[in-house]
Amino acid sequence: MAHAHKLEILRGLIKFKSNTQKIWGVLILLSIITAVEVVLGIYKPESLMAKFIGMKILNWIFIILTIVKAYYITWDFMHMRDETASLRRMVVWTAVFLICYLIFILLQEGGYIEGIYSTGYVKKDF
Repeated sequence: MAHAHKLEILRGLIKFKSNTQKIWGVLILLSIITAVEVVLGIYKPESLMAKFIGMKILNWIFIILTIVKAYYITWDFMHMRDETASLRRMVVWTAVFLICYLIFILLQEGGYIEGIYSTGYVKKDF
């Protein structure tokens, strides 16, 4: 027995009448997020160049917007919304853990390499 997909995005803030409208709505949402990323990448506002937890605020914004896009692609296009709660948690929490781990590795290794090259002492060329 087939069941109907939920036709809403943004936690029910925007509702659609058909699956086609919902696909276009999600596409427009993802396009807006991508356009914001591109504009920020081109202009690089000086106010977002301050450091926060080891990285520029602009980089944090890029990471957060990319995670939001990945969430909506998984949630709507891969139909995670229609799965059981335990499967959703398993997929989402695994992804959250891996993303946090990747950010930690990037910060640690990037800081190490920057420290080596800024002091001019290179023990081993990468």
